[in-house]
Amino acid sequence: MKLAKQVIKDELVLFEIHFKEAVKSRIALLDRIMQYIVKRKGKQMRPMFVLLCARLGGQINESTYRAASLVELVHTATLVHDDVVDDSLERRGFFSVNALWKNKIAILVGDYLLSKGLLLSLTNKDHHVLEILTEAFKLMSEGELLQFEKSRKLNLNEEIYYDIIKGKTASLLASACAAGASTTFEKPEDVEKLKLFGEKVGMAFQIKDDLFDYGSSDIGKPTGNDIKEKKLTLPLIYTLNHCSPQTKRKLIYIVKNQNTEKEKVQFLLDTVVSQGGIRYATEKMNAFRDEALEILYQFPDSEIRKSLEELVRYTTDREY
Repeated sequence: MKLAKQVIKDELVLFEIHFKEAVKSRIALLDRIMQYIVKRKGKQMRPMFVLLCARLGGQINESTYRAASLVELVHTATLVHDDVVDDSLERRGFFSVNALWKNKIAILVGDYLLSKGLLLSLTNKDHHVLEILTEAFKLMSEGELLQFEKSRKLNLNEEIYYDIIKGKTASLLASACAAGASTTFEKPEDVEKLKLFGEKVGMAFQIKDDLFDYGSSDIGKPTGNDIKEKKLTLPLIYTLNHCSPQTKRKLIYIVKNQNTEKEKVQFLLDTVVSQGGIRYATEKMNAFRDEALEILYQFPDSEIRKSLEELVRYTTDREY
């Protein structure tokens, strides 16, 4: 992401200022938690997509910075809530909010972040940006609930998997790109193009995340964690649809009843590798990446476009 960070270096500094201002609270406890969150933020990919998509259409303005802040507020809120749902005590190598301040406070913190985002847009009459992000938040909730529903029955097929990740992950990245574009582009069709571009990147991003569960790299979550949570992701879905009936029954039994037994989970992971599940998922991930790049190449060549291309390739080439 070196080029992208260099190209919008000044804008990222200004975004930091906007975001810190956006999360301030007059409640001492809440302000302390906000400072903790700000200091331990991640790679800021979504704000970078907002800023770069805006720059693709023109000069970044105050509305762009508010859009980037809204995207980051929504994203951070969902992470805080996810840690409560997943009973996760770590986030990016640090204690999660719920680990330090317990679940009740963590839920309220997530709600606070969402409300701050809504007020930021409403106060400044950024109604179109708010509409884009509200739709994303709805899709994210639907995607998570669909995953819960299907994980109980273990009847997930490939198309349902795509529906899930389109909602829970790709929708926010799509909205980040559309929100940024909406602050500079005049033609609605350009905003829609970049929304679809973001969706394709988001699909590739989530498949890459799911592939990490089958590797051995230190990426902040244990290998086989998705199996323990009974989440059927693309590598396993492919394997279940292409292995023998006997193997399929054995794998499903492990997911249902032996998902905390290390040896059984390792057998499942090894089977997914040997049956071609990793190869297939990687091919699909790269296909979504290439579809995103095809859309991006419809815009004139520039340093901004090259920066966006770099970000897209980062989503599939990253090691954590």
